Amino acid sequence: MKNNILLVVAFLLFSQTMSLLMSSCAQIGAPTGGPKDTMAPVLIKAIPDSHPTRFAGNKITLTFNEYIELQDLQSNILVSPAPKTNPLISSSLKTISIKLKDTLEPNTTYSIDFGNAIKDINEGNVLQNFSYVFSTGDYFDSLELKGKVVMAETGKIDSTLLVLLYRNAPDSAVCSRKPNYVARLKGDGSFVFKQLPADAFQIYVLKDGDGNKFYNAATEVFGFLNQPVRTSDSTAPIELLAYAEKKQNNNPAPAPKKEKEKRIRYTQQLVNGKQDILSPMEILFNTPIKAINNNSFSLTDTNHIAIKDYSITVDSSRKKLTLQHNWEPGMIYHFILNKEQLEDSTGLTLLKNDTLRFATKTQSEYGSLKLTFKNLRFEEHPILCFMDGNNIKSQYALTAAEWQINSTLPGDYEIRILYDVNNNGVWDPGNYTTKKQPERTQLISEKITIKADWDNERTIDLP
Repeated sequence: MKNNILLVVAFLLFSQTMSLLMSSCAQIGAPTGGPKDTMAPVLIKAIPDSHPTRFAGNKITLTFNEYIELQDLQSNILVSPAPKTNPLISSSLKTISIKLKDTLEPNTTYSIDFGNAIKDINEGNVLQNFSYVFSTGDYFDSLELKGKVVMAETGKIDSTLLVLLYRNAPDSAVCSRKPNYVARLKGDGSFVFKQLPADAFQIYVLKDGDGNKFYNAATEVFGFLNQPVRTSDSTAPIELLAYAEKKQNNNPAPAPKKEKEKRIRYTQQLVNGKQDILSPMEILFNTPIKAINNNSFSLTDTNHIAIKDYSITVDSSRKKLTLQHNWEPGMIYHFILNKEQLEDSTGLTLLKNDTLRFATKTQSEYGSLKLTFKNLRFEEHPILCFMDGNNIKSQYALTAAEWQINSTLPGDYEIRILYDVNNNGVWDPGNYTTKKQPERTQLISEKITIKADWDNERTIDLP
């Protein structure tokens, strides 16, 4: 009897094991492809060998360890010294072929910088900043020139700019011929020229929108040094200030015609439904309004008592009305537009007298701000600028290391220091013809945070 029980148990265990095996065999999974390729292509062979001297041919072949392709050659490839005719560069399978079109200068070090043009076909991994260097002489020029480019008006970086070097060239060369050497900016605005000879160079920065590498329009972003830079083992890094002498004239497209209005329409510009006590009130009209007079509007307080100490101005388009008054915090105001005294350029009027009832913000909705500056250059008339995007929201002349304001709207603010050298209250661009450098704006890297009903303080150590 005992033996029979053991046989039954063994049979059941055998049946369960076979069932599990059969179930496992029936589940077919997709084979794994291994880890994803994240490696950039690697150069395994160059003809002539990498860094050859006494180069005298006109063809270069580069072979990599995987299939590659070239992208955006025009914006990536830089040849230094710059040739009159660009080389013909193509790729096939794992190989890049370079056909030189220019006669090479004797005893000169050349560099073909591919930027981010080379990538593998399968995963798109980019071989960054790959260069092929060769010399037509017995040695390689090995000097470097480093520096940084800053946008003069904003203190920010524009990494799309190019830095240009001219050798043995007059001032007009940047307007008429290609440079001898070209370098790109890195993300932090820095640049480096390598394989330079010992010589004096004129140096410029340019936003080369048309691709000809000439400075040929006052609207192009440009920068220059007033004197040549001589390369040596001890050449210090340099800084270039980029600017546009004139703004681009981007006229907006004409607005589509709308159905004719039957009355004057307008909107008021309030901050979160309330009037900011630090700013004038703005009213925007859909159509230009005619001349205004003292009877066109009136302003009253909470008790409908007339207020006299206010002013009204209309901008040049006659569509924006600005109401200036020393607002009391936490007050109710009434602004009345008089139907009989308000008319637009087409003869439209209001259907009736309109009353705008609005409240001002309370004092507790503002915070105070105290800033302490270190290393301010007071002889250059520094101006503290609070920014709203690319526009100056408010600005204050700085005459001492400590600056304080009692009422400021809460929020995160980008601030800049404008060094207003000529003390006219605005940023002034440079002028290459007169060799006048632009005024410099210093961007404070960290935003200023202001909390409501709070004494906010910050120390700013300027480099």
